[in-house]
Amino acid sequence: MARPAHHSQPGIAWRRGQRAETHRALPEELPVAVVIDGSTLAVMMASPGDIQDFAIGFALGEGIVTSADEITGFEAVEHEAGIEARLWLRAGRAAELAARRRFMAGPVGCGLCGIDSLEAAMRPLPSVADNALRLGAAQISRATDDLRTRQPLHDRTHGTHAAGFLRPDDGLVLVREDVGRHNALDKLIGAMARDGIDAGTGAFVMTSRLSVELVQKAAMAGAPVLIAVSAPTAHALRLAETAGMTLAAFARDGGFDAWTRPDRITFEVPDVA
Repeated sequence: MARPAHHSQPGIAWRRGQRAETHRALPEELPVAVVIDGSTLAVMMASPGDIQDFAIGFALGEGIVTSADEITGFEAVEHEAGIEARLWLRAGRAAELAARRRFMAGPVGCGLCGIDSLEAAMRPLPSVADNALRLGAAQISRATDDLRTRQPLHDRTHGTHAAGFLRPDDGLVLVREDVGRHNALDKLIGAMARDGIDAGTGAFVMTSRLSVELVQKAAMAGAPVLIAVSAPTAHALRLAETAGMTLAAFARDGGFDAWTRPDRITFEVPDVA
């Protein structure tokens, strides 16, 4: 039986000098172990939904596999303490797995915990510089508002992030939620891989700040544009520039700030005549 994504919790509310009984839906999080060919690669705190998407997206983002075709099997095994997301890989990936092996317990919001060297944390990224995608400024400015309307778990709990995939002609075509921003992106990448959606045909949209691991995951997936409601870190910006990625941040209230490869954005001038 699937674990519930949220729980109703009674409590005491204090508002405007008044005390009252309250019930709130709180988002669930639990340990999810990503197990590759029988060996635990990582343990992350995550929301208990879309576990297969999470495991596949995590393997892709970490460079364990380069496509979903290299994954030959999946099983989600529930335990009292959490969930094992078991993946089996096609032969020939052992060396790559050893190079990126992580034994860790990652707190929510942490995408680099447990990396055992500075070089592994700041690994070279594939370039998306040659991608000729174009997005309109108006579409970017409303992207996070559109994403906000596609977050049912957040609507109930007000405690989760979301990652969405935006295509210029189709709008948001896929959304995933999680308590962790990097987990949400992993789930989105995994769902896209399972559906055969090419990340190079659109932009990733995030409800969070843009940190290093989000740029890394987007570049590994091949996304040329990354849009977020909040700020990028300075180093995330440098990584995006190196990868040839367009970064649009503070995308809310009808506007955004763009750094790195703004040539992918078409700035329409309203006709006021």
